[in-house]
Amino acid sequence: MIKLGILDFDTSHCVEFTRRLNHIGKDDEQFVDGAKIVIGCAGESKLSPERIAGFTKTMKDYGVPLVDKPADMIGKVDGMLIEAVDGTVHYERAKPFLEAGIPCFVDKPYACTVEDAKKIAELAAKKKLPLFSSSSLRYAPELVEYVTDAKHGKIAGCITYGPASLSGSERNAGLFHYGIHAVEMLYALMGPGCKRVTCTVEKGAEVATGTWADGRVASVRGTRAPSSGFGFTAFAEKSVQAVSVGTKFIYRELLKKVVEMFKTGKAPLDIAESIELVAFIAAANKSGANHGTVETVKV
Repeated sequence: MIKLGILDFDTSHCVEFTRRLNHIGKDDEQFVDGAKIVIGCAGESKLSPERIAGFTKTMKDYGVPLVDKPADMIGKVDGMLIEAVDGTVHYERAKPFLEAGIPCFVDKPYACTVEDAKKIAELAAKKKLPLFSSSSLRYAPELVEYVTDAKHGKIAGCITYGPASLSGSERNAGLFHYGIHAVEMLYALMGPGCKRVTCTVEKGAEVATGTWADGRVASVRGTRAPSSGFGFTAFAEKSVQAVSVGTKFIYRELLKKVVEMFKTGKAPLDIAESIELVAFIAAANKSGANHGTVETVKV
């Protein structure tokens, strides 16, 4: 059994992931085998500090031993889940564990600058450690089913959509906050290679459109009012298909990939794609702040 530590309790992911990995409760269709949360640290938060106390109580109720300092988990785990909802702190959170030779899953947003995204990846590479970051929406069953189905032919473009609350935008700017889920879906469909982005921001929504190096074009719509679910329309060689994406099993499917990484030592997603995704959002945010200017995706 792989022993995992979990850091930062300012997100529901700390309890949701622990419940599934540690088989807590009776909802066994959500359980994931192969790893267990054996220790945790509540950490601190500049974005959602009010959430820590409640999630800390739940983690204690789940029987997870807690420590006061992140460093106290080193030597007691085979891998780490870096869970801070604030992407701006992920480099400093992951750094001591990577330096100690402990592989990490870094939750979304992987980072909020390309500089930080590269520094995390470079440190993992230096230590020859697997590194993985992703939104759970990338592994939604409906999305995975479409991507792996060859019948529709090559995807020429798409429009993905999802909620894009700005409640955390003072640190996770623009699409780095909740909008990142729809951006992850965009990249799951299109793959890397985006070169230019333009973004329109209005009170109720923002729409970022990217142009890929091979000439394909795709957009992501982050909706704020009215609220919406997740989904996409894909334009492929042989069909155009609209798909609604559910959220019931997204944590389970993501955790399967996380456990796979810690078992095999190989990340299920190239970290270079995660770095480009950060660059895409940075370009979109810059464009949106400048009335839709065309911005280069600078990796």
